Amino acid sequence: MLGLQRIRWTAGQYANVDGIPFEMPVASRNSPLMFACFGIDIDAAKALMPGRELHPLRIWNRGVLAVEVINYTDTPIGKYVEFCIGILCTRGKNAGPRLLPAMLMNLFGTGQYIYDLPVSSEISTKGGLGIWGMPKRQANLDYQIGDDWVSSQYDLDGQMVMRIDVKRPAHALIPVGIRGVGYGAFRGLLSKSYVHLHGQAGFTLGSGGARIALGTHPRAKALEPLRISPQPFISGFLPNPRGYLDDHVETWFLTHREAPPVAAEGLREVVGLGLSQDWLKPPNRVYGDELIRARYETVKPAARTPVRSDNNLNAGANGL
Repeated sequence: MLGLQRIRWTAGQYANVDGIPFEMPVASRNSPLMFACFGIDIDAAKALMPGRELHPLRIWNRGVLAVEVINYTDTPIGKYVEFCIGILCTRGKNAGPRLLPAMLMNLFGTGQYIYDLPVSSEISTKGGLGIWGMPKRQANLDYQIGDDWVSSQYDLDGQMVMRIDVKRPAHALIPVGIRGVGYGAFRGLLSKSYVHLHGQAGFTLGSGGARIALGTHPRAKALEPLRISPQPFISGFLPNPRGYLDDHVETWFLTHREAPPVAAEGLREVVGLGLSQDWLKPPNRVYGDELIRARYETVKPAARTPVRSDNNLNAGANGL
């Protein structure tokens, strides 16, 4: 019993995992989502992937970097922003052919390898790592919705990692239903989890729909060999989707041709985490604006006074 069938079966039930209470199913509502997909170097993408069984999804001669940021406003663990940096991939002994895995997703194990998944709160970090095996870390995040752009910035340890701006479509009228697959590496294990997303979206095809900039943090430096295209091939915004996260996770050992070192992260990173829903201070938007202007000189930067700024209320003003 998997997917939507199990989600319906768990409705109205309750769970408690590692002290985190859940009303089932694990759902989110009223949580705006932006996304953009950029071309990247295939060989560099493969070098970032763990183990031997994940392979970059090939669109012609390039791979795909997918960035999705969602502002969770209604979840069982409170409000938080989740900033997902992923590489579209297949899973199996061999890499899949060009394009076809995007259509035959079950056959090729098509999904997204989640390279980094910063979130606003400690409780979300604890649940993401300990339950779903996803590489969550608490970071300085924001989520801003302006008249023309939706924007989010990810800072860590006082340095910027990434800034993403997505053009806000005039209308979000196209109904979408997505069953997403996420692969994560944690504890020396490869995990696979599923999300179901429904809502109405507005899309921008081709260039001009999004802007991206990398900062100076080591996690950003690790992405530089990808040679991320400055322009996306698709981007979009879902102002009010409904999401459901499966309570079912698959895991496998990450294997290597030679004995690997001890996993860099393990359960010790989870044990000491608490259940706080507080956020860190907002990221340094001034620096992010400078990088966006430097890369997209002919494009007006994201509005400095957005219609709505969904930062942590406990953090106070965001310095805009």
